[in-house]
Amino acid sequence: MARHSGRNDVTAAALVMDRSLETPSLSIVVIGRNEGDRLVRCLQSIAEMRLAGSQPALIYVDSASSDGSADRAAQLGAKVISLARGRTSAAAGRNAGWRSAKSDIVLFLDGDMTIAPDFVLESIGEFRNSSIGVVFGDCRESDPQDSIYNRILDLDWIVAVGPVEYCGGAALIRRELLERIGGYNEHLIAAEDTELCSRIRATGSTILHVDRPMVRHDLAITRFSQYWRRAVRSGYAYAEVAEQISPYDAPVWYRNARRNRIQGAAMIALIAGGPILAIKFRSFMPVLIVIAIISALALRTAIRTHWKKSPLSTRLLHGLHSHLVQIPLLFGQLKYQRDRARGKSSELIEYKDSCEPASRSAR
Repeated sequence: MARHSGRNDVTAAALVMDRSLETPSLSIVVIGRNEGDRLVRCLQSIAEMRLAGSQPALIYVDSASSDGSADRAAQLGAKVISLARGRTSAAAGRNAGWRSAKSDIVLFLDGDMTIAPDFVLESIGEFRNSSIGVVFGDCRESDPQDSIYNRILDLDWIVAVGPVEYCGGAALIRRELLERIGGYNEHLIAAEDTELCSRIRATGSTILHVDRPMVRHDLAITRFSQYWRRAVRSGYAYAEVAEQISPYDAPVWYRNARRNRIQGAAMIALIAGGPILAIKFRSFMPVLIVIAIISALALRTAIRTHWKKSPLSTRLLHGLHSHLVQIPLLFGQLKYQRDRARGKSSELIEYKDSCEPASRSAR
């Protein structure tokens, strides 16, 4: 799969071999809430991984599931940690998992992912370079054909290869690094991985994206309401994380939050202004101009993302999404500011439907 030009390693001058991690120990932390069959597929994919050493410790952290996920995970050999209701979040789950682990390296996965069988075997050697703190690979949607939302959001996972500013929730991370920086920020309802990465980079450690398959993700978005809630959650995270991280520590995230405030407001004005002007001047021309502007923006984005090697039709849809999504993202930022003004604590914004009960997956 093509990528922007990049390297799978840092410069030769920066290479310092960490002999203590010649054969690092591994623990796997999976977090989930009502993932049902998705969780079963995740745990089964872990069991099918090809490894050079012994089977790693498997820890499943459950966020108050009501579908029997915790029991099913235990049946499949995982050590189960159940979070108390009221403190369930991805950050809290990951913290509970790695703090229970005793290994050199922790592999974090979400319960709606499946792991590529050779990723760990091919990637864990990157940690022989002592400057590497995090390693992650390619994430793609497992069923992009299931809905237009899965199809276009699949392109969001494709990122440049080499040292990057941040990664998603699925990654290999040095445990001693997590200890040093205190783990994930449990006050965040989303983007806890981005905030963690800013503190990891502050230690001088590198976050490395390697160009090899890592996980398949089951987004499971089939309705516009799910798409909208997911975008609102992301916008909430934009505002929340941007407020906690210095723009010097995470310039991309900070710029994204600021850009969204501008683009979101402009998109609302554009979409609302067209019909208003059409009524005022009794002409469809303002609406046609709005459609032409948005279409041109989508086409420009599709051309700029040609390196993602997806069909033009998909890139056009993704281009349209990348501009229209600015509206719910802005709503999410405004929701954060409203909650902050009211002194209201963050609440988890869920967009995904519960999967089938885990107890049914064995059938």
